[in-house]
Amino acid sequence: MSVEVRPARVNTFAPEGKDHLLKVVRQERQGFYDLIDSTDDETWKTPTACTEWEIRDQVGHLVDVTEGYIERFALARAKKPFPEALGLPGMAGMLDTGSKRFRSSSRTQLIARLKASSTKLFEIFDALTPEQWTSEQIPHVYMGPLSTMIYPAFQLIDYSVHSWDIRAGLGQVQPLSDDAANTLMPYMFIVLQVTVDQEAAKGFDATWGVRISGDQGGSWKVQVKDGKLTYEEASVAACPVVFNFDPNDWVLTAYQRFPGGAAIGDRALAYKIRRLFFKI
Repeated sequence: MSVEVRPARVNTFAPEGKDHLLKVVRQERQGFYDLIDSTDDETWKTPTACTEWEIRDQVGHLVDVTEGYIERFALARAKKPFPEALGLPGMAGMLDTGSKRFRSSSRTQLIARLKASSTKLFEIFDALTPEQWTSEQIPHVYMGPLSTMIYPAFQLIDYSVHSWDIRAGLGQVQPLSDDAANTLMPYMFIVLQVTVDQEAAKGFDATWGVRISGDQGGSWKVQVKDGKLTYEEASVAACPVVFNFDPNDWVLTAYQRFPGGAAIGDRALAYKIRRLFFKI
């Protein structure tokens, strides 16, 4: 994996990007709070664009992962053994179970629980030192030990993408905020890396290009070989197929909310590439 950034970009993988990342997560969290605070007992059960979940399940999911992160930070800092990572292929089913276990809670109870747990988690985030941002390892339930800076990024994914899900369910389809989409842009390559479907990738060896518009965008050459995805920021002129995205479509496509990105070149190859990844 290589992560390169233009001088104009904020590199949230580095300690210098901490304040920016936490600022954007707070913005997206407030947007999520505004959505759920505006519900009533009827709209609380409205289906969302995350097809298995109603609005109440989106809130349950945020409670589930937020409290889980707090527990994992405590586990690591107590220097207790890390449980074995469960792996990503089964993650969607287990997260579904985790989110729906709160259905017996009332709307006001669950919203209050989310806000209280989020306040505790952000106290942890705010206190992270530059060294902890990149060097401290926290055991993720599905992915194993990860640098602490990944956890605020996961929160940004949850609050921004699931806000989009809720709005879509309410008939208010609109793009992600520019701040969220631009900040999440590099993380989506990592999402693709960890969601390659090994069955679909058997015997598949291909290179393609990704262009993302905007002042935070650029062009990346992506390859899948032997079931592994690699990428680098480079010219895509020689690639047999190139997908062109704006930042919003790039994030929502990586999370399989819709098949965005105009494909130019080998359409048959583009079709295969779109089916290489499992959903999380």
